[in-house]
Parts: sequence; C-alpha cells; structure tokens
Amino acid sequence: MKWVESVPNFSEGRRKEVVEAIVQMAREVEKVWVLDWSMDHDHNRSVVTLVGEPGQVVEALFRMVRKAMELIDLRNHSGEHPRMGATDVIPLIPLRNIDYAECDQYAKQLGERIASELSIPVYFYEKSASSVDRMDLSKIRKGEFEGFSAKIVKPGWKPDFGPSAVHPSAGVVAVGVREFLIAFNINLGTQNVEIANKISRVIRNRSGGFRYVKAMGIALKEKGIVQVSINMTNFKKSSLHHVFEMVQLEAQRYGVPVVGSEIVGLTPLQALANTTEYFLRLDDFDTSRVIEYKLLDILEKE
Repeated sequence: MKWVESVPNFSEGRRKEVVEAIVQMAREVEKVWVLDWSMDHDHNRSVVTLVGEPGQVVEALFRMVRKAMELIDLRNHSGEHPRMGATDVIPLIPLRNIDYAECDQYAKQLGERIASELSIPVYFYEKSASSVDRMDLSKIRKGEFEGFSAKIVKPGWKPDFGPSAVHPSAGVVAVGVREFLIAFNINLGTQNVEIANKISRVIRNRSGGFRYVKAMGIALKEKGIVQVSINMTNFKKSSLHHVFEMVQLEAQRYGVPVVGSEIVGLTPLQALANTTEYFLRLDDFDTSRVIEYKLLDILEKE
C-alpha cells in the first residue's frame, strides 16, 4: 500500500464550526485518516494532518479546498500569519512505497483540478516548483491576499494552473511536495514584538542563521506575549534543540524569558528523540530504544 501525508493550512482559526466542516470533508473519504487538527486565534489559521492512499488523499484535499472556498472570505479576514488563500498551502509528503517523483504527479493532479473546477489560481512550490523562484513558499506568498491582484499580472507570476486573476474571496493556493516540516513556535515573556523579530533574523536562513529554518516574530495579543514562529524544513540538519538554545540565548540578551514552546500539528518521533538525547546527554540513544516504536515494528511484521 502507498501512503502519503498532507498538512493543508486554512485561513480560519476563530470559527470552530468552519474548521470542523472543512475537516469533515476528509473524514468522509475512504482510506483517508485525519490524524490531527488545530486552530489558532491570533494566527487566524488552522492546520490539519491527514494520511492515506495517494488518490484518496487528493480527493479529500479537493473537497476540503472546495468547502474552504464556500466558508472563508479573505476580504473579511485578518490575522498575524501571512496568507494568500482561504486554503493557503497544501503540502504532500511521501510516507510509504512512494517516491517524490510519483508524489509530485498527485500534486499536479490536485492543482489542475483546483484550478479547472474552482477557478482558483495554483502555484507549485518546493519539489514541485516550476522555477527556482517558486521553490520558496514565502516568495510566492509575498504581498499576501491584498497585494496578489497586482502581483499575479506581473511577468514571472503567471499561475502554474488557473486564471491570471485572484479568486475574489478564496485568493490563490500553493501546492507542492516537500520534506517533513515541523511548525515550532517559541513564546517570549514580553509584549515587544520587535524583540521576536530580532531573534527571528538571527535564526532564520535568509538572514544568515540556520540553513533549514524560516522564522518571524508575531504578537499574540490574546495572551499578551510575543512569539518566534518557526518552520523547521529539515529537522535532521537543523535541529529543534539547537534552534531552541539559540532563541533562549538571544532572549537573555534582551532580559526576556522563554515562557513556553509548542509544536503545531504532528512531528516525527526522531526529532523528539534527538532533542531528548541532547538535553539529557544520553549515550547511544535513538528511536529503537522507544518501546512504542518497537511495538509498531512488531505489528508491522505480523
């Protein structure tokens, strides 16, 4: 059996009934399992994790995009997280018995269907990108929904599929095959968002920081604190613990405490095992020493 994972992001984090209606679309498709979903008020964004057979996952994702188009109007949307679409981004990650090339075929199939049936412009990113400029999601998203009507008609920004006009309420969407990504946020005990921005510039790749880290500062107004919002695009080469240590070190320079951290959605066990090994200074530790992991190996062999 072939398995893929998808972690679609939707621009709604305040109306639970809307997010639940979108998630329900995936639950109704056979051989697709919703593993997790979460919503964030300040970001005004929700993240869903689902796995299943590739063709069935594509069907589930299309239904979710269609429902999001019905229920989310970006003309009436605001939040701390950058966004360009009601369904903002749809990554596909190969899990089992499928490689990146085949997974990309399903990404293209999904993108073409979204464009043709829903008239939403589609851009391919990461390993599915049609050009180097489109590999980085942040470059595609730059300008966000409000600025995309002017951007989409510029040379070099014609969509990969769909009309060269932003959907009036649903915007545009990015679809692509990528590695595992860990959404890792670190909260700081201050209301000064500029401190979070300064720390973000230290740790992110495009400012000279960790190679596989994207980061930005966000004000969590509901909590009265700020956050360093991080995307770890390759946890094997830029680790959670090294990034956390650097954020904590930089925060100390400003006399600000780290008051907590969070992982949005799911994460590979190996990333947590690496962090445990580092902080506890364990010798010769890996996932083979985790009992639940061993049990899964036994069940898979039966």
